[in-house]
Amino acid sequence: MFREMLLMFGLMLLMFQMISCEDQTCRLNKAEICYAALGHKLSLQMVPESRHYDARIQHLITGNRTVDPSCRIINDMMKKGKNCDLYMNRSNVMISNGAVIINHVIREDSGRYTLQLIDSIGSETHAELQVNVEAPIGSVKVSVNCSSGERRVFCSSDGDELIFSWTLNGLPQTEGNEIFVLDDKTSGNISCGVKNHVSRGEKSITLNYCTESTTVSVTSSLTNSTLVSTYGTSLSDSNLTSTQTPGELFSLLADSVPVVFVTVWILQMMILLFLLGGFHIYIRNTHTSGGKLEEETSL
Repeated sequence: MFREMLLMFGLMLLMFQMISCEDQTCRLNKAEICYAALGHKLSLQMVPESRHYDARIQHLITGNRTVDPSCRIINDMMKKGKNCDLYMNRSNVMISNGAVIINHVIREDSGRYTLQLIDSIGSETHAELQVNVEAPIGSVKVSVNCSSGERRVFCSSDGDELIFSWTLNGLPQTEGNEIFVLDDKTSGNISCGVKNHVSRGEKSITLNYCTESTTVSVTSSLTNSTLVSTYGTSLSDSNLTSTQTPGELFSLLADSVPVVFVTVWILQMMILLFLLGGFHIYIRNTHTSGGKLEEETSL
């Protein structure tokens, strides 16, 4: 019973984790493709000391042959006018420290950006950058199906351009396929990794022997992280549905809940018990003092 209570509180703690995705900064003279996370912040750095130039930036949306009018920037100020519709009509786009900052990236922000810089003596400098927008990973879903002497593990997630990879008991397996097939006698820990250019996540579950035809699904929200090879992973939510008995479900879940969450719960319970004990002592002392005062008054 205690183990089941511990498991339930651990799952409650998991639900409070948040999904996050860090911001990205790309230089407009960068040769490689700049990948931006949909709905997040993107800073397009022009060149060092670009605020001392008369700058013109232009955007060609991917899949659209129409080139947007160039936007003129002088001293970190976007010059107002009808020829800068792309940025002037968006309140979440600004210029700061020689960078075009898009605080909320949309699909239409993908495309090729061209920059023209003119210094005080009329010399020109040109730069280009290709920006691709991708939706970051939202949640990773893992389901296990036992049937006809084999076990199929399915992995899926939201997001664009997903790449899947598997590890079984710490050993790398296949990559690029969302389905992993095992025999029904295989046991241990299996992990599904999902990544794209803007985020990365991993979900691990414990496999038990297949005793009958069952389907177990586990959903996990993962931490999405920054581009440029800076990734982080954090489990944030779990659910489980199964045709197994309640006792088997609790056993399976208990094996997959990280020890750190159980430890945090135990610390929280200790603090709560300490506060309740202190409150009880305070109430008891208050009643004791009140009783003595009444006795002295009656005398």
